[in-house]
Amino acid sequence: MPKPVSKHRAVRAIAVIGLLLMGPGGAWALTTEEINRAGMPISSPLQKARLGARAKPSAAIVKSQTLLARQGVSPGEIDGMDGENYRKAVAQFRRRENLGPGDAVDAATWRALGGDASQDIVVSYTVTKADARYVFSTRIPRDYARQARMRRLGYGSAPEMFAERFRMGTGLFRALNPRGHFRSASATLQVVAAGRARPRAEIRLIEADKRAGMVTAYGAQGEMIASYPATIGSDETPSPEGEYQVARVVRQPTYHYDPVKNFQQGRNTRRLVLPRGPNNPVGTIWIGLSKPTFGIHGTPEPSRIGKASSHGCVRLTNWDAEDLAGMAKPGTVVRFVD
Repeated sequence: MPKPVSKHRAVRAIAVIGLLLMGPGGAWALTTEEINRAGMPISSPLQKARLGARAKPSAAIVKSQTLLARQGVSPGEIDGMDGENYRKAVAQFRRRENLGPGDAVDAATWRALGGDASQDIVVSYTVTKADARYVFSTRIPRDYARQARMRRLGYGSAPEMFAERFRMGTGLFRALNPRGHFRSASATLQVVAAGRARPRAEIRLIEADKRAGMVTAYGAQGEMIASYPATIGSDETPSPEGEYQVARVVRQPTYHYDPVKNFQQGRNTRRLVLPRGPNNPVGTIWIGLSKPTFGIHGTPEPSRIGKASSHGCVRLTNWDAEDLAGMAKPGTVVRFVD
């Protein structure tokens, strides 16, 4: 089950990203035109090492991340950063397209992604009346007992809601909408268009690779249908071994905390039921496995996928969990590999 998370850490991380997105004098570094017209990203491990903590989001990487997501090879959060989840997605795409080993976008990979032909990466979105009426959960305590007393665990802010809807990091969303009127119906926002059509092929196998931190869905002929970065267990609470089946798929689940069966959070020694919502500990999706208490699920902190441990389950971003849930069904095989 998922490890307790801290919203304070997420806020600090968002603040850091926001600072990185700002150039000298507070000017925002990325624009819609820069991203839509970006060419192939140029990077190397040496350049990345030199930049270190000074690395800034790249328009070309935003474009690459979006094109990967459209191909069903998720980079996790689309944030413009040359990070591990992005590199893993590039490697998966190259493997699927028989472009050779490597985790960098070269000329052949860029052509396969349709990079130069794609200039619709950032598009306009009109805020709806439903968006404007959304009631946010502005204060979500870390303690599960206090969360259990809430009516729901909704989004904490409009930027969080829109960023998650469009698979973006909150920092990138704010960068593209520095003066956005998030709560005004008919207002226009700039967002990335990362969705893809539902694949026709049926998935037969879901593979959770513990070492790589990846979940991959395969079809009947062994073809890769989708790929997602994941957090899979930890040394203290490892994920299962071997093969299981999908038992059920629950959308907008409640979270059933049981300190006897799973883990104890703080001083909470009694069973609790936490309400639904994207900031629920298992996010917006629960794909239960035939092994009791284990499953594949979402998360309230998408930026921490692949960077934190879990209590044995498989954790994806909410949008990736929803994508996988749309293809999985009871009986689908789930295989854990090291």
